[in-house]
Amino acid sequence: MKPRRIAAARRALAALAALVLMAAPAGAGAAETLRIHHFLSPKSVTHAKFLLPWAERVTQAAGGQVTFDIYPAMQLGGSPRQLFDQARDGVADLTWTLPGYTAGRFPIVELFELPFVGGSAEATSLALTAFQKTHLRDEFADVHPILLHAHAPASFHMVDKRIARMADLKDVKLRAPSRAVAAALRALGAVPVGMPVPEVHQAMARGVVDGAAIPFEVALPLRIHEVARSHTRVGLYTGVFLLSMNKARYAALPDAARAAIDGETGAGLARRIGRLWDAAEEPGRAAATARGNEIVTLAADERARWIAATQPVIDAWIADMDKRGYDGAGLLADARRLIAEFEAARGG
Repeated sequence: MKPRRIAAARRALAALAALVLMAAPAGAGAAETLRIHHFLSPKSVTHAKFLLPWAERVTQAAGGQVTFDIYPAMQLGGSPRQLFDQARDGVADLTWTLPGYTAGRFPIVELFELPFVGGSAEATSLALTAFQKTHLRDEFADVHPILLHAHAPASFHMVDKRIARMADLKDVKLRAPSRAVAAALRALGAVPVGMPVPEVHQAMARGVVDGAAIPFEVALPLRIHEVARSHTRVGLYTGVFLLSMNKARYAALPDAARAAIDGETGAGLARRIGRLWDAAEEPGRAAATARGNEIVTLAADERARWIAATQPVIDAWIADMDKRGYDGAGLLADARRLIAEFEAARGG
């Protein structure tokens, strides 16, 4: 074939290829890549044992039609308080955060952070999943919720102050994650200081706060045991977390990808993650013990005094819900019933 004919043939083939590409549906055969954003380190239980395996299971179930890039430690910018809106607005496709970081914005789910309401991470996460179906649809209507879950009951981690009695908390500055926990700390005589959990290590090291109320699972990757000398097992509250997705991004996914995500939600995921969080408490306690830190367990009669002292916080929440047109006492009773049922089922 002569050079001119070869060149003409090549141009014809190129034109045909271009027409084929133009006629093909956008993204045909290509995997959708979703970005997950959160505030903890890559070493955290959240990143390494929850989000990474979850993403891998979804990718496999979707036959590779969807993949994930996970950005820990706020790598996409912003602050932990902005993560819910990042999912809502599409800054990230999915985010993992605490609803309580935006005070008063999600008042119903706040009841699971009220003092001494939550139980184990497993039972509380399962209770949240059941509670969501009947009471939380409107509260999280701006996003597509994947999972609501809770950590294990929080302990106090103190730089110098040993906490064994309520009197020991007088005027002690303690980091608080939400307004419910802040109110509980004030009721116990402490001074709550609000801040996202990634800031706690530095705040304790610099004396901005005297300590923090968080679970041992979170304390370990943040190296809280390195700046604390005393830890008190209190069970003051359980923190509520939300993994959510941008609604439009979810709706635009291929059917197989949506089905794969749907298959990794609900009670099965809540149970798996709850057990993971409960089990993660022990390594945190072990790390503290290995450094020679003291582990204090609150005596039963002292705990009863703390429960009585923080009851006004619960009463105030009920009154606020009633003013908003909800049955506050009924919501609280339903949450406590669910937690008790799931604790009994797990032998707790």
